[in-house]
Amino acid sequence: MKLNRKNLAALAPEVEVPVYDPSTVRQGIAHIGVGGFHRAHQAIYTEALLNRGEAREWGICGVGLRREDRAMQQALAAQDHLYTMLVLGDEPGLEVRVVGAINGMLLAEDSPAALIDKLADPAIRIVSLTITEGGYCIDDSTGEFMAHLPDIQHDLAHPQAPRSVFGFLCAALAKRRAAGTPAFTLMSCDNLPHNGAVTRKALLAFAHLADHELATWIDAHVSFPNAMVDRITPMTSDAHRAELAERHGVEDAWPVVCEPFLQWVLEDKFVNGRPAWEKVGVQFTGDVTPYEEMKIKLLNGSHLALTYLGFLKGYRFVHEAMNDPLLERYVRTFMDLDVTPQLAPVPGIDLDDYKATLIERFSNQAIADQLERVCSDGSSKFPKFIVPTLNRLIEDGRPLERAALVVAAWALYLKGVDEQGTRYRIPDPRAEFCQALVADDDKVRERVLGVEVIFGTAIPQSAAFVTAFELCYDSLRKLGVTRTLQTLLGD
Repeated sequence: MKLNRKNLAALAPEVEVPVYDPSTVRQGIAHIGVGGFHRAHQAIYTEALLNRGEAREWGICGVGLRREDRAMQQALAAQDHLYTMLVLGDEPGLEVRVVGAINGMLLAEDSPAALIDKLADPAIRIVSLTITEGGYCIDDSTGEFMAHLPDIQHDLAHPQAPRSVFGFLCAALAKRRAAGTPAFTLMSCDNLPHNGAVTRKALLAFAHLADHELATWIDAHVSFPNAMVDRITPMTSDAHRAELAERHGVEDAWPVVCEPFLQWVLEDKFVNGRPAWEKVGVQFTGDVTPYEEMKIKLLNGSHLALTYLGFLKGYRFVHEAMNDPLLERYVRTFMDLDVTPQLAPVPGIDLDDYKATLIERFSNQAIADQLERVCSDGSSKFPKFIVPTLNRLIEDGRPLERAALVVAAWALYLKGVDEQGTRYRIPDPRAEFCQALVADDDKVRERVLGVEVIFGTAIPQSAAFVTAFELCYDSLRKLGVTRTLQTLLGD
């Protein structure tokens, strides 16, 4: 049965549907970057409140800034902006839910003015973001805003016809300021250390270039809460669509699939109100830092430790790599010996239990999380998820071989061919640049580690790390993943 409002009452009984009337929900949140993660995470918390009969003024208006976002906008519009969340796990009877929290979506390329007007609307009190780690235009090596980027230069010259997220935000905030409309909270939900602080830095840097007085107003009136977000959300495949149709009778152009685990730790810094998300499981805190470090270093860091080695061996799904005893042992050892000693106590969290949960989540066969998804955009992920761990290991004089293997595996992965001889694409906006780094095996060390925007300065200046990287890279290239891991783990 095609998913739309008319057919909701006729769906199979195991499919949970909104108990509220979506047509009565007013938009109070504009979310930029409507992808799988937003639809399986922030929108689900808002949906839970709506199903409690609350938060009717906090519906979500989706926003797409990229041409590629049109496919999502068309899919949602064709089914009254409803979509299905399919929770996948190795246990039966998990949740299948139709979600109505997103009740509209605007595309920047259709009308920049209409989007600016929406963001300037007094009803919009939160603007949230999932624009990927690389979307904040911050140079990871210097920490500075990259004002030279073409879209940024365009927006500075054409403030009423922007292209970048910061151009749209500033145009809307300027309009709110001129009208005497209160500012909105700008809430990043991207997987970044101190994502709120990064958002603030980037927006203020742009604003100071555009209009110094506006920047001063933004600094005084906009809040930027930090958040830790977590839910594994694979790319939706045709197989997922078929499973939803065959098992549950729902024809959905773009369902979202996700694991059972769900977590959101959020600083309670909102300048213009917020939904009562604490009623549906969001943990509010004064300082998200320990939760953030735990998640980024353990989950995201371990994901990278697993993914490139697994891909090189010929695996294509995370659970396949976790079924390899050597890879599982390596990931556990990396977590226990390299990452855990760096973590401060996390209120309410037992780190041993958390790590056990991560192993269980990575091993989830039903979700079939793609290694390609985890591999993607490595040049942006390394500075945030691995480099801080490496720097601390170097600073503390700890063993470096296990962590160096993560970097060496990425370098060999960039060659685009696995141990079975299968060629694959490199899903990274800087793929051509990255692949050029490994074109000459004799120069891989200086070229890869010398990219300051990825690895900073301490790593290439550490003779111990350079040596460990060279040993790992040569071993992977000549002996393969299995023999390398056997040696590293002492087998």
